[in-house]
Amino acid sequence: MIVKKRVIGELDKCYSLAMLKYQGKEHFLVAAEKVDKCFLYDLDGNQEETVWEEPGGVMTMAQVPGTDGQFLATRKFYSPNDSKEASIVIVTPKGKNDWEVRTLVDLPFVHRFDILQAGGVNYLIACALKSDHEYKDDWRFPGKVFAAVLPSDLSTYNDEHQLELTVVKDGLLKNHGYYRHNDGNGNTSSIVSCENGVFNFIPPQKPGEDWQVKQLTTDAASDGLLLDLNGDGLEELCTIAPFHGDTINIYQQKAGKFVLDYTYPQKLEFLHAIFGGEIAGKPTWVLGARKGERLTLAFTYEAGQGYQAQLLDQGCGAANVLHYVYQGRDVLIATNREINEIARYELSK
Repeated sequence: MIVKKRVIGELDKCYSLAMLKYQGKEHFLVAAEKVDKCFLYDLDGNQEETVWEEPGGVMTMAQVPGTDGQFLATRKFYSPNDSKEASIVIVTPKGKNDWEVRTLVDLPFVHRFDILQAGGVNYLIACALKSDHEYKDDWRFPGKVFAAVLPSDLSTYNDEHQLELTVVKDGLLKNHGYYRHNDGNGNTSSIVSCENGVFNFIPPQKPGEDWQVKQLTTDAASDGLLLDLNGDGLEELCTIAPFHGDTINIYQQKAGKFVLDYTYPQKLEFLHAIFGGEIAGKPTWVLGARKGERLTLAFTYEAGQGYQAQLLDQGCGAANVLHYVYQGRDVLIATNREINEIARYELSK
C-alpha cells in the first residue's frame, strides 16, 4: 500500500476515537486518556469544535443510534490503577463548542463499552477491567461484563437517576479487549478479550431473552477480532497477547475450533491499537505498538506468501486507530499517544 500521512492535531495523551454523525455530516471524535480535551473533526481532518476541556479519562465513545450528535463516553478512567471513579456519560450538543455532559451510570473500572442493536432494541454492553483494587497493579479482583437495554430517551438520566446494569459474565481477569463484530448479515456482537481467553457476546434477538456467551479460545489475549484475512470464507481470530502484550497471533477455524496458525516472529512491546476490515480492496488487520520502535503495521494475506506485514508508521505509539472511506479513499486516523499526535493516513494500492 501507498501511505500518505498528515498530522492534523496535537492532544496530550490522545487516546479514544469514534465516528459521529452530526448536523447531517459524518465526523470523528478524539479524546484524551488523561485530564484533557475532546475534539470534533470533519472527515478531511479539520478540527471543528471543542466538546469539553476536561476531565477526560476517555477509553471509549459511541454515538447513540438515531440521534444528531449525541454520544456516550467513558469518563475518569485514567489508568488501570486510577479508575475507581470511572463512569459512562451522555454527551449532547447544545451549540457550537457547547456540549452538555450528564451521568448515565457510575461504573468503576469501566474500560470499554458499546451500543449494539438486535431485534429493534438498543443494548448497552460495558466491560470493567477489574472490579476493585487496593494497591498499584492489584489484579486480585477480576473484571465483569455488564449489559442493559438502552432507552431511546436518555434525557432523564443524571447523577441521581442512573441506568441499572445487569452482570452478564464475571471472573474475567484483565478484561481489556473489545471489538464490535459484524457477521455480514447485519448482526452485531462483541468480541471481548481477557486473561481467560476470547469471548463472543451476542445480544438477545428478542426482548427478554438472555445474552449468549461463546468462548472462542482459552488463550490469554489483550485484544482480538474476527476477520477473514486469507479469503477462505472462514474468519480468522486475530489477537494481541497477553495483556498489553508483545505477541501477534492468528487462529484458523478447524473442526469448529480456533487453532493457532501463525505467530508473527517479531516481538512488539505494548501492542494496543487494533482495526480489522477492508483497506485498498484487501482484508487488512492494523496494529499499533506503544513501546520499543512504536511500529504501526498492516497485516494482509498474499497467495503463495502467507501472512505479510507492511510498515505504516514508526516512532509514534498508536493507542487506537479508526478507519473510514472519504471521497473514495481509505483513511486511517491514529491517536499516536506517545508523541501526543493526531494523525491522518490515506492508504491506497
